[in-house]
Amino acid sequence: MKKNRNSLYIFSLTLVAAIGGLLFGYDTAVISGAEGSLQVYLIDSLGLGALAHGATTSSALIGCIIGGLISGYFASNFGRKKSLIIAAVLFFVSALGSGFPEFLFFTQGEPSLSLLWTFNFYRIIGGIGVGLASAITPMYIGEIAPADIRGKMVSFNQFMIIFGMLVVYFVNWGIANGQSVEWINEIGWRYMFASEAIPALLFGALLFFVPETPRYLAMKQQDDKALGVLTKINGPAEAKTVLHDIKRTIAQSSHLSSEKLFAYGKLVIVVGILLSIFQQFVGINVALYYAPRIFESMGAAKDASMVQTIVMGLVNVVFTVVAIYTVDRWGRKPLLITGSIGMAVGMFGVAGLAFANIIGISTLVFIIIYTAAFMMSWGPICWVLISEIFPNKIRGQAVAIAVAAQWAANYFISSTYPMMMEYSGGLTYGFYGLMSVLSAVFVWKWVPETKGKTLEQMEMVWRKQEARQQGVSKVPNAQ
Repeated sequence: MKKNRNSLYIFSLTLVAAIGGLLFGYDTAVISGAEGSLQVYLIDSLGLGALAHGATTSSALIGCIIGGLISGYFASNFGRKKSLIIAAVLFFVSALGSGFPEFLFFTQGEPSLSLLWTFNFYRIIGGIGVGLASAITPMYIGEIAPADIRGKMVSFNQFMIIFGMLVVYFVNWGIANGQSVEWINEIGWRYMFASEAIPALLFGALLFFVPETPRYLAMKQQDDKALGVLTKINGPAEAKTVLHDIKRTIAQSSHLSSEKLFAYGKLVIVVGILLSIFQQFVGINVALYYAPRIFESMGAAKDASMVQTIVMGLVNVVFTVVAIYTVDRWGRKPLLITGSIGMAVGMFGVAGLAFANIIGISTLVFIIIYTAAFMMSWGPICWVLISEIFPNKIRGQAVAIAVAAQWAANYFISSTYPMMMEYSGGLTYGFYGLMSVLSAVFVWKWVPETKGKTLEQMEMVWRKQEARQQGVSKVPNAQ
């Protein structure tokens, strides 16, 4: 019952797990302050060109794809908690290694091709940590939180991702503020990367004080431990009911191989993959990664473009909070469809202005409409759905595939943006607007509403769907 629920305990577990989200945002954004210095130290000094610069700047994304792919194996074999501890170790190693890639094997101040490869290796290590955290953090929170507040708790992870980005923007600014360009190019960029070691160390230490998720414990026949965690969360009476539901769904699916990804049909996997792909194909990371350059291309001075980027960052935080407070009231589908419409308005507006060659405050307004719509919908809600739509027995594998698809889509959209812009800015933004419209149609037609449903009830949704497709008239009752 809600009156016996330990809300402080639930939020404490969510907060610890969501530090993984903060590190996700921190690691992906830290490069923004250091890439210019890296170009001077490791690219220009070696006589390399834009291709090497771009590959070095985005090398962490390769690790993100790898981390997403292996997250299912780690979550299923080592558990959610231990997998997050592994991610914390990877963040820590990457932070220090990226800041001081010469350690042990090279001499500082003597760049070489081998040093460039070593730096990229450390960035990929951090990317693997991001891939693991991006999959397993929402999974952990989704399996801990009660159904009626699960959306809010998982959405908090998105807030921490955006907050992590804001934190590292200010950290980078603080390191560079008042320093000479020469010092930044020699020393400052190192401190930017190394600063991530502090939250990584905190994350790893705090994880030793949180439990494994009750659903993972139940699947590993550790019922007493699962009941203990559920009792702390829900109180003794409700804990027994929840554990009974978990064990019942495990028993009902006991005839299914835990390795059989399509045990509940292909639709649930396809929906998870398309949720991830649409979240990236609407173009959000183009807006985040290239925001200063976008504003500069619109005629803003460099200082003004940074201010406009900070405005966007604040908008992101505010509207992520809107999602946190509405996801369990309005439901997932209404928020996603509303967000898709808002994103389409924003992107089609930017596209129209680009075709008309109009540059000004109106462009900024449409970009803010677009990012606000994304942050109150697809930003957090995609992660909420990925954490809750998959049945218990295949959740680790299915989340891994969905997250890997998301990072692959991220890499594709981010890497094609400059080429598309060279061809036509209007068509580029029009494409993202079209993807926003298609995302609304996809959600309306194919995505089930998960508001208020337990993870076990979601399992029954897909069991019934699969039974209908196979022409079976009866499936076990959800009660």
